[in-house]
Amino acid sequence: MSAAQYTNSMPDSTLARDGDHAEMSMPALPEYDFSPAPYSGPSKAEVLSMRREFLTPALITMYRDPLMIVQGSMQYLYDETGRRYLDGFAGIVSVSVGHCHRRVIEAVRQQNELLQHTTTIYLHPNIAQFGKKLAATFPKNSGLDVVYFLNSGSEANDMAMMMARAHTGNFDVIALRNAYHGGSAGTMALTAHSTWKYNIPHTIGVQHAVLPDRYRGVYGYDDPDAGKKYAQDVQSLIQHGTSGQIAAFIAEPIQGVGGTVEMPPGYLAAVYEHVRGAGGLCISDEVQTGFGRTGDAFWGFENHGVTPDIVTMAKGIGNGAPLAACVTRSEIACSLSSRTHLNTFGGNPVSCAQGMATLGVLLDDDVQGHAKLVGTRLLDGLRDLQRAHRSIGDVRGKGLMVGVELVVDRQSKEPASAVAVAVLERCRELGLLIGKGGYSGNVLRIKPPMCLSEADVDFMLEVLDIAIGDAARSV
Repeated sequence: MSAAQYTNSMPDSTLARDGDHAEMSMPALPEYDFSPAPYSGPSKAEVLSMRREFLTPALITMYRDPLMIVQGSMQYLYDETGRRYLDGFAGIVSVSVGHCHRRVIEAVRQQNELLQHTTTIYLHPNIAQFGKKLAATFPKNSGLDVVYFLNSGSEANDMAMMMARAHTGNFDVIALRNAYHGGSAGTMALTAHSTWKYNIPHTIGVQHAVLPDRYRGVYGYDDPDAGKKYAQDVQSLIQHGTSGQIAAFIAEPIQGVGGTVEMPPGYLAAVYEHVRGAGGLCISDEVQTGFGRTGDAFWGFENHGVTPDIVTMAKGIGNGAPLAACVTRSEIACSLSSRTHLNTFGGNPVSCAQGMATLGVLLDDDVQGHAKLVGTRLLDGLRDLQRAHRSIGDVRGKGLMVGVELVVDRQSKEPASAVAVAVLERCRELGLLIGKGGYSGNVLRIKPPMCLSEADVDFMLEVLDIAIGDAARSV
């Protein structure tokens, strides 16, 4: 039984009202032996003024009073005044092993002193060595051993679509509603029903399947066949929404921006069977779920017992560097070799040095195992909070990819979007930075650097307990 079902199954009399807890003292961040460098740059007001005058107005800021971050150390960030914050969002899930990790920084420093840039039309050891090291992280006999390096997750997903269309000779791609796969025109087409991204017309060959959301969907956590049932919508789209043949299906094993929605057991296995039966390829978007973040596996798709044909990744691959990759089988990669194709900056020496060092830390320090350990502590603590706060409708996720869905009422499941905003603001005041997502912006997204300590988890839970209670009273 899920945490949401467990809580909803208890009589209301056993549940505390939000904010009924005794008044608490302000939580203190765990001790940390680090002194940030004094900041001597332009003031926050000056930076904000320049941003408003010279940068696109499409850029958003998170808080009512925008936060200016000028330094980072492992799981902590510092503003221009030297105040320390626990980073619970990892630069939108980009920082995997910690801000300014010494091993990573040293690898970048050494490479910068030798050569900063050369394109892939020349040989360089970093790109080849990194490709070999990265390919070795995939399951044996999976065939996933050919790497194409790029600069961003958007580029990687664009590349995956192009590979699939070139290899299959088909055009239609199926994505999930509420998914997010990037900010380019092509990847925005994969994003459906989004209230904050531009929706590209579906006429360019993208169909959208029902999101297998066991909290809000027709088939819930209590249905052991929910995955197979949701997968039938993909089969229906293939039969009736396309020509019967498709180029690819793409999904995140756990939706990131979409609100930490986990694919149900059996869903990907059934969908992959339908897709391959229609001549298509299966793409796993691991931009947020990859590199051990789920704790149980290095790649998110491994939690589902499936093997995709193409895997895309970015963000955590380089601990925040502009680096991405598309990994596939050799016969699929060869589909692009009939034309001249190169990427000027993809796989550049500096980014690859940062990527190799990051991967080295991930593997040598068993970061995946640590993510499982502290992630379990975090999820258990959040489920305890769920029993105390009526506004917590669902707690979900794996490892350090966690979502907390806030609702006005547990029966109607009306999204508590305003409460989520208030929680973010209160957390920031208390020294914790987290994100939000979901279609209605009512899901707290907690995805910190994976060097998070158990003491950090306890601080995070204490802050969330206060923030959710205060927000529920104030909204």
